[in-house]
Amino acid sequence: MNMIKEFLDDGQVRMGKSIESFINDLSKIRTGRAHTSLLDHISVDYYGSATPLSQAANVSVEDARTLSVTAWDKSMVAAIEKAILESDLGLNPATAGTVIRIPIPALTEERRKDLIKIVKAEAEKARVAIRNIRRDVITDVKALEKEKEISKDEQKKAETDIQALTDKKIGEVDAILADKETELMEI
Repeated sequence: MNMIKEFLDDGQVRMGKSIESFINDLSKIRTGRAHTSLLDHISVDYYGSATPLSQAANVSVEDARTLSVTAWDKSMVAAIEKAILESDLGLNPATAGTVIRIPIPALTEERRKDLIKIVKAEAEKARVAIRNIRRDVITDVKALEKEKEISKDEQKKAETDIQALTDKKIGEVDAILADKETELMEI
């Protein structure tokens, strides 16, 4: 019975990580609102090495549609501006001294629909990852039953428990997806 608990706990941890990964992937998808996580994946050439933007400048939200990036080293302003321009975000930074302001353009209806398709695809990837974890746990539990380490009843209960956990985690993915879709459709 203890082995079953270990398998279920491991499955729960792995499913949690799949959901964290899904949330992280969604944070990179731009909505019409300014948010500091928008620039999280941008790296700046800092004296020859790629450095995350957050380690070369302070990123803050100025207002609902504007991000502000303040370089800690004045010589880095041009490199930061270049990194933002070259990112896949389609942003046009405006520099004033050591402060770079980034207006966030409103999303077109067509772009919103494209982003929703992307978000739904990410959600499906998360669901598949969770189902794969369920399959792994069930395989491990069946192996225990085959080795006569647990009874058939214990196997069935474990399978019921992992299915309940899977349903709960997929429900979490669906709720996160619904929130992101709502956020994307806001004007």
